[in-house]
Amino acid sequence: MTYPRSRKPFRSVEEWKSALMTLPDSNFFELLRSVFGNIKTPFNKQKLLEDLFVLLSRDEIRETISAYIDEQDRRLIAAVALLDEPVMEELDDFFAGETGYAELRALILNLEERLILYRFRDENVRGERFLRLALNPVLEPVIAPHAADALLLFPSFSAEGQKQTVKTGPAVKTARGNHPSVCIPEDRTLAALFVYIGSQEELFKAEGGLRKKILEDGKRFFPGLDLEQTLGILVRLGLFLKEDESESRKLIPCGERIAEYSGLSKPEREVYWTAGLYLYPNEADDTEDALLFHFSRNRLRGIAAFIHHYILLLDRKKLYPVITLRRLWKLLEKEYEGTDIWNSRSPLPFEPFLAALETAGLLQKPAGPQEGSHGSSEKPGGCFEVHNGPGTGGEGQTEQPVIVMDTAFSFILYPEISLADTLALGMFCSLKDPAASVSPEGSVICFELTRESAVRAFDRGMDSTAMIDLLNRLSHNRIDDNLAWTLKDWESRYNEVTLHEGIVLTLTEDLRYLAKAEPVASLVRRILAPGVYLLSSGEKSEAVRALKKAGVEIIAQPPSGTVRPGTERSGFFRNSFPPLDSSGTGRSLPAFSVLLSGGESAGEKPAQQGKGKTGSSGSIRQKFHQYLETMRLTKPERDELTARIERRLVLSTAQLEGTSLRYEKLEAKGLDYTGKSLIAKQAIASGSMLEVSWPGPGGEINMALGIPSALEKEEEKTVLVLEPIRVPGDTIRIPLGKISLLRRIKQSIFNS
Repeated sequence: MTYPRSRKPFRSVEEWKSALMTLPDSNFFELLRSVFGNIKTPFNKQKLLEDLFVLLSRDEIRETISAYIDEQDRRLIAAVALLDEPVMEELDDFFAGETGYAELRALILNLEERLILYRFRDENVRGERFLRLALNPVLEPVIAPHAADALLLFPSFSAEGQKQTVKTGPAVKTARGNHPSVCIPEDRTLAALFVYIGSQEELFKAEGGLRKKILEDGKRFFPGLDLEQTLGILVRLGLFLKEDESESRKLIPCGERIAEYSGLSKPEREVYWTAGLYLYPNEADDTEDALLFHFSRNRLRGIAAFIHHYILLLDRKKLYPVITLRRLWKLLEKEYEGTDIWNSRSPLPFEPFLAALETAGLLQKPAGPQEGSHGSSEKPGGCFEVHNGPGTGGEGQTEQPVIVMDTAFSFILYPEISLADTLALGMFCSLKDPAASVSPEGSVICFELTRESAVRAFDRGMDSTAMIDLLNRLSHNRIDDNLAWTLKDWESRYNEVTLHEGIVLTLTEDLRYLAKAEPVASLVRRILAPGVYLLSSGEKSEAVRALKKAGVEIIAQPPSGTVRPGTERSGFFRNSFPPLDSSGTGRSLPAFSVLLSGGESAGEKPAQQGKGKTGSSGSIRQKFHQYLETMRLTKPERDELTARIERRLVLSTAQLEGTSLRYEKLEAKGLDYTGKSLIAKQAIASGSMLEVSWPGPGGEINMALGIPSALEKEEEKTVLVLEPIRVPGDTIRIPLGKISLLRRIKQSIFNS
C-alpha cells in the first residue's frame, strides 16, 4: 500500500469536523462529555463542535496542551506526519522492536482523547475501507513543530573518536568478534579471479560444489576470499554463465557485461556487488531460462538502486542503531513498493538486507567502545556506520607506473591500476602463483605472460602490437625487449596453422561463380577449399540478403547449436548495469530524504520538555491535584478524576467541576477476583482487547494479548478463553484465579 506525499501534514478543519460528526452518537457525546461535562439538551452536534473548536483555539488551553506533550508524544506525532496519515498496522510496523502492540495502542488512544490525533475513513482502489490517523488541524500551531521533527524518529550518534577500523590486506574487515567479514574483492583481486576462472576447464565436481583443487587454489591465490560465494555472486551479476551441457563443470565469461561492469565507477561496482551478494543466498538463480534471466537482471538493477538510495540517506559521520536502519529501510521500501522495478516480487526483507550490506562492507560496526553522545555511558549497542568502500584501486590514468616487471615475463600490479586495465592485461596473461610473493600488507597480485595465455588472446582477436602498447603504457616503457620479440614470434607461429570459426558458405560447382560477383564477393574472407568459403560477416542474415540479391531462391541454414543467453550480442541483454546516479535506475532520491537532512540528530540533543506560560506538565497536573483536594467527591469519582489528570485529559479546573463521570475499571491484579471478572465481562461485551499476565510452571511470567471470547466454568474454576491477536486461530485458556494482571485496552471511539 502506498500513500501520497504531496500534501501538507494537516487536513482542513472542516475535514476534522466531518470525521467527528460521522461518529455514532454514543461515541460523539462520550468525547464531548469528557471535555465539557454534562451537556444540556436538546443536543445540537454542530453547536457542540463549534464550542469545541473555540475551546481548542484559546491560547491558555493550547499552552496547556503544549506543556503536556512529552517525548513519546512527539515521536508519535512525527511518525503520523512522516508516514502521511498511516493506518494502525503501519505504525505497528514502524515502531516494531521498540514499542509493544498494546503499549502503542494505549499511547495512540491517549492522543485521541487529548484531541491531538483523530481518525477518518478512507477507501482504496479496490473499495476496501479503513481508518487513517491524522493530526488535528485546530491544534496546528501547537503540534506543527513536532510534526516537522522527523529526525526524532531516527536516532544516531556522532562517530567522532568512537570508531577504530581494522584493515587487513586489500580487504577491510569490521570488528565482529570471531566472525570473519567477507568483503568486496578489490579491483586487482577481481580481475585476477576473472583470469583464473577463464583458465579452468573444470571448476565443479560432477555431484556439485567446487573441486578440492579449486578450493586449495582459492586459498593460495585469493586468501580470505570465500571462493564459492564469490563465484555465486559473479553468476548472479551475469558476469559469468554456466554452460548448457549438464556435464559441464566450467563458467563462461560474458565479455559484454564484464566490460560494462568495469566501466562503472568504483562505488557503483560495490553497490552492484552487494546486490549480487544479497541475491546469492536469498533468491533462486533464474538464469537457466532466457526470459527469467532477463527478469533477474531487472531484479538486480532494482536491488542495486535500492541499496544506492539507502546508503545516500546515511551520514558518513554518524553511527546508527539498528532501529534507525530498519525505519529508513521501511520508508524506502514504501517508495519502491508497487513499482515495476520489483517485478512483482516482494521487497527485500530487512535482516538479509542488512547482513548483505555488512558483509560487503558498505555498513560496518566500528571497533572499540561505542558510547552515547557527549561521553555518555549509555551505549547505543549494535551501531553501524557507513564505510567509504572496501579495497583500493585506481579509476583512471596515473602519472606513475601501475605495473612493475618482476621477471622478463611477469609483473606485479600496483593498487593504483584501474579495473579496466587489469582486465585488459588478463586477456593475454595468466595468474602467477603468489607462494613466494606475500608482503605484510597482504597478497601481491602478479600476472605472467605465457605462450598459452598469448594464444588465448590471439584467438580473441588481440594482436601482439596491442599487447606491447598496453604493457608499455602501464609500465612507462619499462618492459623487457625480449618479451616484445617473443610475443612477435608467437604471433608469427600462430598464423601458420589456423582453425577457423564462423559462417561457411558452400556452393555446388555450377554456382561457384556467385563467389566472384557482387554482392557475395565482398563477403568472402577466405577460400578454404573448392566451393567452401569463410565469410567475413558475423550475421547469417547479411549473407542471406546478399545471396537473394544474387538471385538464389532456396538457401539452406542448418542449426548450429544453442546459443547461451547473454553470450550473443543482443540488445535484449544490453545495459545490465545502468549507472546508479542516472535515470537508468528509474528512481530518484526519495522525497522523504528532505525531512532527514540537516539539524541535530535525536541522539545528540536533549528531549524538549513541554513548558509554556502555564508551567511544565508536572506543575500543571500538581495544580489540578491540589484543586481536586478541595472538592467533595466519592472515592470512585476521585479515582476517576485523578486518572484523568494523570492521562493529561484535564485542561482547566472547569472540567473537574462539571465533568460527567463514568467510572471505568481498566485493570485488576492478584487477588482482586471480582475486579478481574468484571473487566473480562466488559471486554467480552465491548470486543475490547485484554492484556493478560500469569505465572508459568517454572516461575516465569507469561503474557498474552488478545480478544476474550468467553468466561467458562471448568471444575469449579472460571476460565478465561482468549484468542491471541498474534497467533490467529489459536486459543488460550487461563484460570481467572491464576491471572496476576488483567488489563483492558480501551477501543478508539473512531473504531465503531
